[in-house]
Amino acid sequence: MVRARIEGVFPTYKNLKDGTRRAYWYHRATGKRLRGEPGSADFIADYAAAEKLIRDRHAGTLNSLIRDYTTSIEFEQKLAASTQAEYKRMLTKSEAEFGTMPIAALDDARVRKDLLEWREKVARSSGQREADNRLSAISAMLTWGVDRGTITTNHLKGFKRLYHVDRSEIIWLPEHIAAFMSVASLEMQQALILGLHTGQREGDILRMPWSAYDGASISLRQGKRRRGTTLAPLVHIPCTAALRRMLDGMERISPLILTTKTGQSFKSRYFGRLWEEATKKAGLESVTLPGSDEAVDLHFHDLRGTAVTLLSEAGCTPQQIATITGHSLKTVHRILERYLARTRGLAEQAMMNFENSPRTKFANQLQTSPSRPKSKKGKGVA
Repeated sequence: MVRARIEGVFPTYKNLKDGTRRAYWYHRATGKRLRGEPGSADFIADYAAAEKLIRDRHAGTLNSLIRDYTTSIEFEQKLAASTQAEYKRMLTKSEAEFGTMPIAALDDARVRKDLLEWREKVARSSGQREADNRLSAISAMLTWGVDRGTITTNHLKGFKRLYHVDRSEIIWLPEHIAAFMSVASLEMQQALILGLHTGQREGDILRMPWSAYDGASISLRQGKRRRGTTLAPLVHIPCTAALRRMLDGMERISPLILTTKTGQSFKSRYFGRLWEEATKKAGLESVTLPGSDEAVDLHFHDLRGTAVTLLSEAGCTPQQIATITGHSLKTVHRILERYLARTRGLAEQAMMNFENSPRTKFANQLQTSPSRPKSKKGKGVA
């Protein structure tokens, strides 16, 4: 029998008198029992009937718009898998508050006030970032609804976010990296070196397979830039001697380069917890950067900007940096404008070039000398 993977169902299990264990399947939204096993004719028929019941019950409401949006081609093939999961989670949260709202009400300008008031309530209970993200998911759905002709206007378009964070000037300085490396576990040390020497995002680092490394360079397609079936451009990163030394010395116990102590792939949340523990142990949960009066905590993502500044300090052009990190040229320029205020590397390099360039030889030879007294005009002798 062909087994189908169908969302929105769950099994319960019962041990029978003959010692066998039997699964009973249910439709999650309606709670209705589904006959047979996934893929069987009875199961498919019952599942279709339960889905129709949901559609009929929610017809003309926000719930139906959510279901149409999350099953659309635009949603399933144009959004990254991680974005799909987050949007589904956040839209599900909104169903409890607005699920039965008629779709026609979405064309009333007063709906903006209702949604913003709900956002404020969420911000007080779950934080401003979560509240903004829930509203962003709804706004994306409304924009899709306008494009489909289901509604005429997205009244959430251009809403002002509550949560603002600017990490544009936060970088890891040499002393921070030294402190981290002195106390972190081997796995976290490997992650830092890999992140610092490639300038890649945490997600791409954790998913990086050994097959991407050929002994001299790393080639990968960044997951953040993948949309549905469209692949991101291939990023080719020649490895530094330090990175090659680390990779060549590692035991390949998994298809992935970075693994837990037991050889399992890192889950994002578990990796984040271990990284946070290491930064706290190194005393990096509150550091003050040059030119700043406010203390900040250092995140893994800040290594990405640090890599950009190090490449720039090494004399790389923005074009060269972009080919390694995968940033757009515009983004590289923006990063350099903000991050370089935190480091003296380029300033020191610039003055070294000033001192050693033939074009500036005249300036480097300038010296002060005692000022000469002004001569007085002599008077004739009588």
